[in-house]
Amino acid sequence: YALAVAQRLKRLKPDGIEVHNRPDIALMLRRLLPSLPIMLVLHNNPCGMRRAKTPQERTKLAKVVSVVAVSQWVKDRFLSQGAQGRVDILPNSFDGSELPPLPTQRDKTILFAGRIVADKGADAFVTMCAQVLPNYPTWRAEMIGADRFGPNSPETPFLAALRPKAQQAGIVMAGYQPHAAVLHAMARAAIVVVPSRWPEPFGMVALEAMACGAALVVSDTGSLPDVVGDAALFCNPDNHTEFAATVTRLMTDATLRAELTQKGLQRAQAFKTETLRTQREQFQRSCVRAWRLRSGP
Repeated sequence: YALAVAQRLKRLKPDGIEVHNRPDIALMLRRLLPSLPIMLVLHNNPCGMRRAKTPQERTKLAKVVSVVAVSQWVKDRFLSQGAQGRVDILPNSFDGSELPPLPTQRDKTILFAGRIVADKGADAFVTMCAQVLPNYPTWRAEMIGADRFGPNSPETPFLAALRPKAQQAGIVMAGYQPHAAVLHAMARAAIVVVPSRWPEPFGMVALEAMACGAALVVSDTGSLPDVVGDAALFCNPDNHTEFAATVTRLMTDATLRAELTQKGLQRAQAFKTETLRTQREQFQRSCVRAWRLRSGP
């Protein structure tokens, strides 16, 4: 794969190369194309990636390519265990033109949007709803997503076991939905919950929920706290009492929901593609200049 890419790049003659989430490919392209600047953009924990598992490997990477992380959490993981080197942060962004118009009144809906897997806390969401919804009959809950990213996602044992529990809790399981439908659901829902157990390297669902004006409850893991700032309530999804109490607090306090909505809308502006485009272009240009200075005329 790297050889084929290198052959194509030799014909294209680009000013620089971006490699996403593949340290091994970045290193091979560095060897095959020694005169071109290479940016390695990391969207996940690099400590499990080939040619980046050890601090020595990550230190070597930072010497030969420009390392970019999508969040402070990913940067911290790269530099963990004593790894050395420069790591810049360029966060993910969203296209503001894709967002639906905000409604004047939001539905009393608690929404989960994401993969229906244990890492995303899908079962914790069902447990929370089973505790909360019977006490608030005017509220409803919905889960959008499947095990994988597509309409043909398989019915996994986890999902099959969760369905009857979700139905008993009164949760509507909408299955996989296209991105536009997910955004519309976020724009209608009063509350979006992101109860991830897995340390989110970024947390795009939380960002899009803020941009759609939903009040947020998120787990305090990975980069979620950095993404949402003070525009969300935090919880431990495996502390069922705390989780239910946090969501209940938001359900019963319209003023708090409105406050979080405004904070989220304001915070999301910093992550708009239109806002970050200039920053990204400036960084790419600086990488090209720095490599040319390093390589000489």
